[in-house]
Amino acid sequence: MKNDTAAEKSITAAVEEHYAAVARGEASACGAPVADVAKSIGYSEEELAIAGDANLGLGCGNPLALTELAPGMTVVDLGSGAGFDAFLALSRVGPAGHVIGVDMTDEMLSLARKNAEKRGVTNVEFRKGFIENLPIESGSVDYVISNCVINLSADKPAVFREIARVLKPGGRFAVSDIVLLKPLPEAIARDISAYVGCISGASLLSDYLSIAFEAGLRDITIPRIAYGADLVKLLSPEDMSTGGSSCCGSTVQITSVKNPETLAQEAARSLASIKLHGRK
Repeated sequence: MKNDTAAEKSITAAVEEHYAAVARGEASACGAPVADVAKSIGYSEEELAIAGDANLGLGCGNPLALTELAPGMTVVDLGSGAGFDAFLALSRVGPAGHVIGVDMTDEMLSLARKNAEKRGVTNVEFRKGFIENLPIESGSVDYVISNCVINLSADKPAVFREIARVLKPGGRFAVSDIVLLKPLPEAIARDISAYVGCISGASLLSDYLSIAFEAGLRDITIPRIAYGADLVKLLSPEDMSTGGSSCCGSTVQITSVKNPETLAQEAARSLASIKLHGRK
């Protein structure tokens, strides 16, 4: 990953450290039980049973919903964490398929590899790398998935260029992510805990779509969008204004500013969770 500024390096370090803490069990993903969170964002009971302890309660949607994964496909999961979505993808591509999870956090990679070993699966692997510079051969992938990870990147255009690079011609992608419908309040936008919590790192929806198109991706659709207060109830069950925890893995602290409740309500009106599909 190429970081050109101190700010980008700081963001990357903060994201990596927090998700390492989640993997170590030193930080929780969110206030609600992880199974309840997963069901709330679109996972079925069957999928939760397949994922098992790989579900850490991270994410903002089910990127596999409405996808056309088929036996024998090669799938890459960006920001694969403990392997939740990677194992679900593996259940669809079968023994002839191949799933590659990419994560920058050693602790998450170790946890994912242990989970794979417990399942006795050999056609899933977890590689260390940054989503802005994937350790994947060009034109080798049928499907790219990602769950609430691209918004954490300080260089989103690089992420979408990498998606386009690794996909085969006609290959598809499906991501769940947080976007903005309008700018956040300044106090939240500059807060690093809100960035790590999948809030202040989000791009405006129009910018997000432009980035994907400019990377050479096409036939882009948004089959699902969740808006505002309902989304914040999921991401921050304990109200952001009082330091509620985010299901992306962080704790948002804005108690030092005036009118934190008003800021939290304004932020809720700015946020949306989308499911984005497209192809190369």
